[in-house]
Amino acid sequence: MVDYCSIEENKLISIKQALHLIKQSISAIEGIERIVLRQAQGRILSSPVFSSINIPSDRNSAMDGYAFSSADILKNQSFTLSLVGTSWAGKPYTGKLNNNECVRIFTGAVIPDNADSVIMQELIETDGQKIIFPANTVAKENIREIGGDIKQNTELLPAHKKLTAVDIGLLASAGIYDVAVKRKLNITFFSTGDELCSIGQPLKTGQIYDSNRYTLNGLLNDENFNIIDLGVITDDKQRIKSTLLAAAKTYDAIITSGGASVGDADYIKEVLDECGDVGFWKIAIKPGKPLAFGKINHCYFFGLPGNPVSVITTFQKIVSPALQQLSGISANKPLSLSAICKSELKKQKGRQEYQRGILTQDEQGQLFVKSAGKQGSNIMSAMSRANCYIVLPVDSEGVLVGQKVLIEPFDTFL
Repeated sequence: MVDYCSIEENKLISIKQALHLIKQSISAIEGIERIVLRQAQGRILSSPVFSSINIPSDRNSAMDGYAFSSADILKNQSFTLSLVGTSWAGKPYTGKLNNNECVRIFTGAVIPDNADSVIMQELIETDGQKIIFPANTVAKENIREIGGDIKQNTELLPAHKKLTAVDIGLLASAGIYDVAVKRKLNITFFSTGDELCSIGQPLKTGQIYDSNRYTLNGLLNDENFNIIDLGVITDDKQRIKSTLLAAAKTYDAIITSGGASVGDADYIKEVLDECGDVGFWKIAIKPGKPLAFGKINHCYFFGLPGNPVSVITTFQKIVSPALQQLSGISANKPLSLSAICKSELKKQKGRQEYQRGILTQDEQGQLFVKSAGKQGSNIMSAMSRANCYIVLPVDSEGVLVGQKVLIEPFDTFL
C-alpha cells in the first residue's frame, strides 16, 4: 500500500488523490454464491449472464387487431378479407392462413403462418365474418420479430452489474432461475469517545448521544453487506488496538467514527501506524479533513471524523466508492449539475467544500439552489433539510447571489 503520508508529511491530499490511492490499493473480494432470482435484487453479478432463448421466441402481435398477408393488399383501395379464427395470447391460431383470409389477434399472440402484417382494430370495419380494410392499409407493421429484443446466446447482463428490479425482470423474461453473485462484504463499525452516551440513557454533563452508529447503520444498508455494530469504544488506546486487531481477523472492512484527529485522546492514526499500514490521513475537504484510510493485514480500515455531518460526507465521498470497488462493482461518478445560487456562501481557500443545499427547479427547467442553513460539521438539522451538496472548489473564496455553482444531488440512501 502506498504511504502517501510519508511522501508529503503533514500535507493534505485532494479528494481526487484519495480516490486514486484507494483505487490502487483495493482489490475486489473473492468468493461467489448462487442465489435464486427472487433474492438477487441489489446483488452484484460475478459473471455475465447469457440468454438461452430468443426474446421474443415467436413472432407476435404488438397490438390488438387483425393479422393478414400483405399480398392481399389492394393498392389505393379498400379490400375485404374473410375472418377465419382468433389468435389469443397463449392460445395461438393453429390453422394455415390462405389468400383473402385474416384472423383476429390480440397483443402478444403468435402471428399465424403466412401472415406478415397486423392492422389495429380501430382502423377496420366488420360485416359479419367479413373484415373491411381501409385503402391506406400499411404492410408489415405491428409485428414483433423473433429475437427482436434479445438474440439467443447474446449477453443479457455483464459481470459486476448491480442488479435492479428491471434487471430481475429481464432475467426472468429469459427464464433465468438463479444467478451467480459476489459474496457479501463483512463490515463492522464502532464509535470512539468517552463523551458518547447510548440512546435511552440520560445525558450527563459533557456527554452527547452517539448518533454516528445509527447513521452508519443506515448508510451501510445494502444487500451486499453483512454488518455488525460493535458499539462504543472508550478513549483507551489498548482497547482500541485490541478491538481493531480482533476485528481485522474476521471482517473485510472496519469503519470507525471519532478519534481520527490530533487531540490527546485521538488514537486511531497512532494505533493504525502500530498495527497496520496507513494509506493516507487527512484530505483537503470540508467537512471531513481528519480521515484515515489503511489496512490491517487483509482488512481495510476507514477512520472517519467524529462530527456527524463529516461522517456522512466522508462516507459518501470516500468510503462508499471504496466499498463498491471492494464488492466488485465500479464506482459511479456523482451526478454534477449547474444551478443558480440564491444564497451568499462564505468559504476560505484551501479545501474543497461540500456545503449542504436545497435544490429546486422552476417551470422552465432552470435549477436553483440555496443554503440549507448553518454549515457547521455538527449541524445535522441542515443536513436533514438538504437534498444536495453545493460543491465549492479548493480555490473558491465564496459565492455571490446569482452566480452559478456545481451541485451534486443526494443519493437515495440519504
